[in-house]
Amino acid sequence: MAHPDIDVRRVYADRSGHDGEYRVLVDRLWPRGVSKESLRIDLWAVDVAPSTELRRWYGHDPARFEEFARRYRAELRGKAASTALATVRAAARSHRVLVLLTATKDVERSGATVLARHLARSGRT
Repeated sequence: MAHPDIDVRRVYADRSGHDGEYRVLVDRLWPRGVSKESLRIDLWAVDVAPSTELRRWYGHDPARFEEFARRYRAELRGKAASTALATVRAAARSHRVLVLLTATKDVERSGATVLARHLARSGRT
């Protein structure tokens, strides 16, 4: 399958997933209170997560989201992120749904949502 659907979900709301999904944790830090055994993921893509510096600058301030998204997209064009994105894309091609998991409370204004849009726009998932 060349282009899976892309879903963004909160880790705490969806720990086990469904058949046919390729599940990627896209946070730099492991989610608090979640054991590695209790979360079904196929990949922890640390290198596609926003940098620590960018994450700290953003601080989930809604007023900073547009600038955060711009800076994060720039990071995604870097070497480490590009390599990790290629891995995610290649693995996702054989699944119906690519699920990007995040611990962030505000999923709509999160790095995972920016990443999902980036992947969808690039058309290479």
